Amino acid sequence: MIQINPTLTPAALLPKIDRLWAASAPKIRSIEASYVPGKATPVFTVAGQYTARGWTEWTQGFQYGAAILQYDATGEREFLHLGRTKTIELMAPHLTHVGVHDHGFNNVSTYGNLLRLWHENRLGEQFAWERHFLELALKLSGAVQAARWATVKEGGFIYSFNGPHSLFVDTIRSLRSLSVGHRLGHVLMGENDRRISLLTRLIEHAQATARYSVYYGEGRDAYDLRGRTTHEAVFNRNDGQFRCPNSQQGYAPFSTWTRGLAWAMCGFAEQLEFLDTLPAEDLAEFGGLAAVQAWMRKAAEATCDFYIEHSPTDGLPYWDTGAPGLAKMGDYLGRASDPFNDHEPIDSSAAAIGAQGLLRLGAWLNQRGEDGTRYVQAGLTVLDTLFDEPYLSTDPTHQGLILHSIYHRPNGWDYVPAGSKIPRGESSMWGDYHAREVALYVQRLAKGAPYLTFWS
Repeated sequence: MIQINPTLTPAALLPKIDRLWAASAPKIRSIEASYVPGKATPVFTVAGQYTARGWTEWTQGFQYGAAILQYDATGEREFLHLGRTKTIELMAPHLTHVGVHDHGFNNVSTYGNLLRLWHENRLGEQFAWERHFLELALKLSGAVQAARWATVKEGGFIYSFNGPHSLFVDTIRSLRSLSVGHRLGHVLMGENDRRISLLTRLIEHAQATARYSVYYGEGRDAYDLRGRTTHEAVFNRNDGQFRCPNSQQGYAPFSTWTRGLAWAMCGFAEQLEFLDTLPAEDLAEFGGLAAVQAWMRKAAEATCDFYIEHSPTDGLPYWDTGAPGLAKMGDYLGRASDPFNDHEPIDSSAAAIGAQGLLRLGAWLNQRGEDGTRYVQAGLTVLDTLFDEPYLSTDPTHQGLILHSIYHRPNGWDYVPAGSKIPRGESSMWGDYHAREVALYVQRLAKGAPYLTFWS
């Protein structure tokens, strides 16, 4: 269980955050120098060098979004130029990619970050055409993502690349593409000019995730432990009935893959923030704001509590809470994380994502006049570890920023260095991006800058 440090403040983390940005800049330059446009997108590192791994193209937004975040945090204009130019040159195919559930990852991280900076007057010359260009891109992305739709017994969901039977917990974070599209006044047009609300699909997908991907200790099955998540929920396409949990990247359907848990933590927390910006009439058909907040808050709190209770004392989780090697490690939750053990790897990317969920949930509760201190301090405690060795990579020859990230342990895709029995010492595009994103979030809090949101 995380030993929450009650004294940490955003300002106290600024020295580590400054060091992170200093380490980050040369790594972005190195990746850009070695990447050949048109080739598969970098996904994770092997022996310190970013390499591609074919599955789906879901990481290019993190590649160029990282440069935009670097500029946002430091004001180094070379990174604005890089992120801006490459978004225009290379990201268009992601806007109309009908085969993935990853639009929020690719497009909000690039076009969305640029639009936010436009509204903050941070892009230098402010061209009206650029704002309209960015808005059009985000409208397209939201609509295309919403069109990847499976109808089930109760509502529906954006189905994963496995097909229309498959709901992935990851996609809760990708809902940001629908959020932005709706905020921009866009709809998806269907047969016979049917106007399909992006918000309706957002709410229905989030509700399906809360219902089928998150457990609440209410007797759903023999392994119903409050707050744990399953990576995949499987449905019968003939009648829309839920059939069973499953896992693609976790150890088992009835264990908790911690990156999937982190996606749920962060996705639900930021959607709670987003809902507060909507006019009341937008949510009337769903029973009103309070009704939607109730089940979304239940999911956010359950997953965040599970993360706190099932992580080592410093907040860096192992890749799956049911991974079999953990049984050989004794009281692994009663001590700090150990990425150099011989049994099971840490997944630092889960920490980078999950920490933001903890911080946002705590901030949302505080804003309502409730006590979110536990979540805020837990998030800061995680980052106090993540932004330092052995997780922060300061080696200039290693292209990764955050070490000890895991991609696909069951498939054996992660690099095992000589002398080790498990993968370790490597980075991922999503882990590095989300470390930068949460670093920017905390930096803005510490400096009294505008609160960081994914919408403008």
